[in-house]
Amino acid sequence: MRPFDLSTESVHGAGGPEPETGSVLQPIFQSTTFARASLGTEPAFSYSRVSNPTVSALESAIAKLEDAPRALCFGTGMAATTTLCLSLLKSGDRVVAGDAVYGGTYRLLNEVLAPLGIRYEFVDTSNLTIVEQALAEPTQLLILESPANPTLKLADIAACSKLAHAAGARVVVDNTFMTPVLQRPLDLGADIVLHSTTKYMDGHNATVGGALITRDEALTDRLAETRKSIGTIQAPFEAWLTIQGLKTLTMRVTRQSDSAFEVARFLDAHPRVVHVDYPFLDTFPQVALARSQQAAGGAIVSFVLDGGYDAGVRLAGALGMCHLAENLGAAETLVTHPASMTHAAMPPEHREAIGLPDGMLRVSVGLERPADIIADLEQAIAASEVPE
Repeated sequence: MRPFDLSTESVHGAGGPEPETGSVLQPIFQSTTFARASLGTEPAFSYSRVSNPTVSALESAIAKLEDAPRALCFGTGMAATTTLCLSLLKSGDRVVAGDAVYGGTYRLLNEVLAPLGIRYEFVDTSNLTIVEQALAEPTQLLILESPANPTLKLADIAACSKLAHAAGARVVVDNTFMTPVLQRPLDLGADIVLHSTTKYMDGHNATVGGALITRDEALTDRLAETRKSIGTIQAPFEAWLTIQGLKTLTMRVTRQSDSAFEVARFLDAHPRVVHVDYPFLDTFPQVALARSQQAAGGAIVSFVLDGGYDAGVRLAGALGMCHLAENLGAAETLVTHPASMTHAAMPPEHREAIGLPDGMLRVSVGLERPADIIADLEQAIAASEVPE
């Protein structure tokens, strides 16, 4: 059979119906241990810290979406990132990462790995000259996040991958914001794709989870061995819930991206909004790159009001339908204040240097009618203005 369209693969990628009962819904194997038929046999499953049938079904589905032989799933996105780093890095090794990476990645490198002797440097990965200069010093891993969180700054994944490979470094791309529906880092030359499945893959604020995908079977084996050793595998129930979320992934992400474009255009035209970041806006500095490596702009919009931090706080307190929350990628529209929430661990001077002012707000556009999202933002912006 020819490969399925992604929307079809999202529905059927986990397999089914279950052969013994005919259950259309993938069952949950909520079991720690699996019995062996006899000594000397090597069963497919033995202990759920190593592998589990429900988790394996989710891994199969994600691997098909990324056109890879296998995927590995983890208890959280940060568990995936930690497993990756512990698998590939040792004391004295060096990491180059985008200067606007997720706050948890910053915290992992700075507070956990640095004391173990692993060196790191944050650079502007949107600038290929800077990336090449950073890679002149021996580097084992280049971490890209494109679009970055929350500035939405892009990295040219294909060009960065060529530079990294020439320097002997592996490339990992955090593709959480785009999902395989909107961006294909492995096709662009990356070695590893990282997802927080908590976000769009789940899509319902129901689980936390992470995934790593590579087309290198030996590397996948290495990651799996580390996962077994440190116990970072996804749990069966969370895997089962994520499988249900995956079935509507293509439909949700496409709809949310279309709606986000409408929200971005509204904000871009609003007189009180001084800055908007959205990759498919004509005013976005890297719009040409966005259109060359992404299928759409995605469902995240970041903006700054003319009143800065104080105005952002007032807007957050005036939201009605939209929720003030740290997550993204869910069915509900969520608004986040990165400086005090997701990126609070970053020093203020670092946030400012990467284009993340304290007044920036991030909108994860949900599945509501776009006009309703815009109406709520409009009334909250009005409420954020200080009366004369």
